[in-house]
Amino acid sequence: MGFQRARTPEQREVRRSTILDTAAAMLDDMPVADLTLNALSRRVGLAKSNVLRYFESREEILLELLDRGFRQWLAELADELPDAIDPHSPVEERIDRLAAVLSCSLQDHTAFSDLVSAQAGVLEHNVSVDVVVRYKRSTLENLTILADRVRQVVPELGDKALTICLMGVAMVAGLYAHARPSASTVAAYDADPGLAALRIDVCTALEESLATLMTGVLHRPNGSKYRPRESK
Repeated sequence: MGFQRARTPEQREVRRSTILDTAAAMLDDMPVADLTLNALSRRVGLAKSNVLRYFESREEILLELLDRGFRQWLAELADELPDAIDPHSPVEERIDRLAAVLSCSLQDHTAFSDLVSAQAGVLEHNVSVDVVVRYKRSTLENLTILADRVRQVVPELGDKALTICLMGVAMVAGLYAHARPSASTVAAYDADPGLAALRIDVCTALEESLATLMTGVLHRPNGSKYRPRESK
């Protein structure tokens, strides 16, 4: 594929979309850590210097995909959650069911979960303040939507829902870092059965962690003392 330099905002947007779509397709076949700017440039048919006309770095591209993946997941949850949870069941049952639906739905969004796991340690580096501000504002919007989805099925969580969603995403980041253990780690588990307790089934662990988080926050006498910082 050969591109002439984009000369209008519309043409630039087409180029950006093509680059993003190509990167997304690559993440269907490889982990985030293996997607390089050189490989992406070859796949999209542009010199790396030309790709950098539309994005300031590989990390900006991946942050854009992370935001896109978050929004796609939220759109699916809008249909899944109301049908999956009986609003008349006890709150504990609704929390357990909510945790199950959230953890299972993420199994169909492995690239998004992988991006979440790389966000703080990798993707938020090598990017400008403007890029981070734009991404963080979008993240706050996404978390607010997710909190609304949560409150629709567990209204008892009230204004604690946003904190729960923020911490839940942090759980996803931590757990999905273990989703692809190295070959040496897998071999170590196989060689020493005594290490079996350290194996993590990500879906099960996430479901249990989310249910524990929501139950704990709901029943703490004074609620969670942690609150996301508000903009001044």
